[in-house]
Amino acid sequence: MFLEFLIAAILGILAGIVTGLIPGIHINLVSLLVVSLSVYLLDIFSLPSLGVFIISMAITHTFLDVLPAIFLGAPDADTALGVLPGHKLLMKGMGYEAVKLTVIGSLFSLILALILFPLFIIIVPNIYEKIQPLIGYILLLIVIYMILIEKKIDGKFWAFVVFSMAGILGILVLTMPNLKQPLFPLLSGLFGVSMLIVSLSNQVEIPKQRITDTIKISKFENFRALIAGTFSGSFVSFFPGLGPAQAAILGSNLMGSLGTYTFLILIGSINTVNMAVSLVSLYTINKARNGAVLAIRELLTSIDLNTLILFLATILFAGGIAVFLALFLTRIFVKIIDKVNYSMLCVSVISLITILVFYFSSWMGILILIISTAIGIVPNIVNVKRSHSMGCLMLPVILFFVL
Repeated sequence: MFLEFLIAAILGILAGIVTGLIPGIHINLVSLLVVSLSVYLLDIFSLPSLGVFIISMAITHTFLDVLPAIFLGAPDADTALGVLPGHKLLMKGMGYEAVKLTVIGSLFSLILALILFPLFIIIVPNIYEKIQPLIGYILLLIVIYMILIEKKIDGKFWAFVVFSMAGILGILVLTMPNLKQPLFPLLSGLFGVSMLIVSLSNQVEIPKQRITDTIKISKFENFRALIAGTFSGSFVSFFPGLGPAQAAILGSNLMGSLGTYTFLILIGSINTVNMAVSLVSLYTINKARNGAVLAIRELLTSIDLNTLILFLATILFAGGIAVFLALFLTRIFVKIIDKVNYSMLCVSVISLITILVFYFSSWMGILILIISTAIGIVPNIVNVKRSHSMGCLMLPVILFFVL
């Protein structure tokens, strides 16, 4: 049985490499495929082994999905906000260190979250019903705060406009029937293609990348980012409609101003913690808060303590290997991107994203990509934070809880 679990975990890690590095291929898609083929897979693996596969894939994915976000500008919902500081470091030749910061966040917050697991198991059933009615109002206050901290009246006005445009587009896209992978064209336009077009228009040249360890962060700042990431990543994993994007905004505002370095640690910690702690909701209140955990619930119906311990061991195993994988693959990215014409790379990535959008979402996806790209360019023109574009997810969630 141990050998079966080990093989399932290794296969999951390999699958996580694919989903993490290739834009548009998400763990939810693979998890759904596993559930669909479970009748045949059960001839080879047991149900817990399929769960091990999904968890190891999901954890590996959270360590690696930042690579295409930083180096290619092709984010998913979990890494959209990480594009901005990550790309800033890439333009300084520090792409490797940008990824390393997210890996630090992922690893140490994962360990911290696992230590706190017994506490989560106790408090989640007690606070779930009490806090749920307040979530929409908490997010609304965060949005108002984000807009008000912009400089001058013009900045506040344009922040509101960007948030509103992105929010309305998000509502339209997320309520469209029969639209596959709606977040891919939406987020790729707002945070990926728009950024690449701005780079092209400014004739940006990517500098030579260095594999160094020049970034130094104080223990206090590191700890502050890890606490923020662990808290906000855990918090949103307990409630429907919330994800890493909302957690990043919540965490960064709770902890005050975070610099580029600490924000990347925050992003890394949130993504991994959110996935790991989602198992608490499944174990305590039998609720699935993301596609991977939903697939596990479909397979196992519910999980007992022994299965939970197996899954926690899988998380540690996959997380430990993913650390080395992320740094190794980043070194390859650094060597490749240094030899590529950045303008041609931007055009190639835009073309790749467009092809993937058409493949997943047809012409409607292309239309969404064009509109979201146009909105994504606006913050650069009017000089406000691009994070206001997260209204595409924030506004639908606020309306879901408030109305």
